[in-house]
Amino acid sequence: MRKQRDLSQYIKNRDDGLCQIDLAVDGITCAGCMAKIERELRTVPGVKTARVNLTTHRLAITWQDKKVIPDVFLNSLERIGYSAFPFDPEQLSASHKERSKYLLRAMAVAGFAAMNIMLLSISIWAGNVSGITPATRDLMHWISALIAIPAVAYAGQPFFQSAITSIRAKNLNMDVPISLAVTLAIGMSLVQTFSAARDAYFDSAVMLLFFLLIGRFL
Repeated sequence: MRKQRDLSQYIKNRDDGLCQIDLAVDGITCAGCMAKIERELRTVPGVKTARVNLTTHRLAITWQDKKVIPDVFLNSLERIGYSAFPFDPEQLSASHKERSKYLLRAMAVAGFAAMNIMLLSISIWAGNVSGITPATRDLMHWISALIAIPAVAYAGQPFFQSAITSIRAKNLNMDVPISLAVTLAIGMSLVQTFSAARDAYFDSAVMLLFFLLIGRFL
């Protein structure tokens, strides 16, 4: 049996008789995450309000019954695939800086890969009109694959990890269809490349990741 976490020192007793605790929630990526968290916590008996700030990932919970133990809130969040800890601006700032650095690296990898694959794709598209040989086209597809696969494996981790967490929690988020789309695009492109087909979609998969990472970083 898991040991109960003591968060009593972080509880604020308000003048209106309500108790409040501020938590930092990891894994919030969109307004859908906010709505899901707030909806889940409002089902906890005694909870009056649950509000998430998307920018700071700060979750403010107020409740009426002083017998309610804040550990219940952490359990509710974990049940839908999110982890939380007491809100500490300094700790959160350091965590955000580290995550921003990682997203910037992932974005750089995806952008570099996308530019190089697009150069190859343009050559293939032009060659399909002007008479490129099948051997040359296949070679360019294989080079694109060698660039795209490691780039997607690295740059796609923010989406893949989030998708896996949400699937395990049986509570799907927007990163699941994103991960599925990128994986299918790469998989289909490999099938096309093995079959020496005319078209492959490595450029689409990497470009999609690049633009999504820009949005996630901002």
